[in-house]
Amino acid sequence: MAQTDARPGAGKGSLLQGLISLVVWFAIMIVAMFWPAGTWDWPRGWMFLAVFSVFTAIACVWIWIKNPELFAARSRIQKGTKAWDVPVTIGIITSFAAILPVAALDDARFHWAPQPDSIVWLGYALFAVGYIGTAWAQSENRHFEATVRIQTDREHHVIDTGPYAFVRHPGYAFAIPMMIGMPLALGSLYGLIPAGVAFIFLIIRTLGEDATLKAELPGYRDYAARVKQRWLPGVW
Repeated sequence: MAQTDARPGAGKGSLLQGLISLVVWFAIMIVAMFWPAGTWDWPRGWMFLAVFSVFTAIACVWIWIKNPELFAARSRIQKGTKAWDVPVTIGIITSFAAILPVAALDDARFHWAPQPDSIVWLGYALFAVGYIGTAWAQSENRHFEATVRIQTDREHHVIDTGPYAFVRHPGYAFAIPMMIGMPLALGSLYGLIPAGVAFIFLIIRTLGEDATLKAELPGYRDYAARVKQRWLPGVW
């Protein structure tokens, strides 16, 4: 069962941190999309921002109800993060963020590979599955921090409920359709290039995190023996 911080004002502080992070993130998204687009007249860009905002609001409420401490836990790189994971984290964030400007250059400015609306709607379907699935994993796992570490300060233990009953790293698994869906929803095939780079970094993170947990987290080896797949049941 998740344990929340009972200190006076801790919940409000976590909520405020989360709200500030969201505002900053949306500002960055607007710049990353419309500056390379070279115009404010990009309907697919505005539509994506609207859909992203709705899903983010739903996910935040969901996580706040089930796992509110996660907002503060994910707000920064925590002490004890494994040294190897720092460049991996930078790689994930950079390549993931690059999806937006590359898609803007493709669909809004240079029209390198124009895509029909059917591809856009396919992108939104993949994005929805990935976003909801990632939020599910985050709501279930109080240890879903931004980097890899053994969280001795937060009573780190194995989570085997929700999507963790089926695969060991559902957050990463659901991130894949989300990352593929983002550029497609923006009408861009070239945006799949940074998404592919992020995919490689996620594989590296998954392998490193899995090895770390097996070596250092009590009970994880038994869990891995029960739940054999990392991302996809019956595959990997």
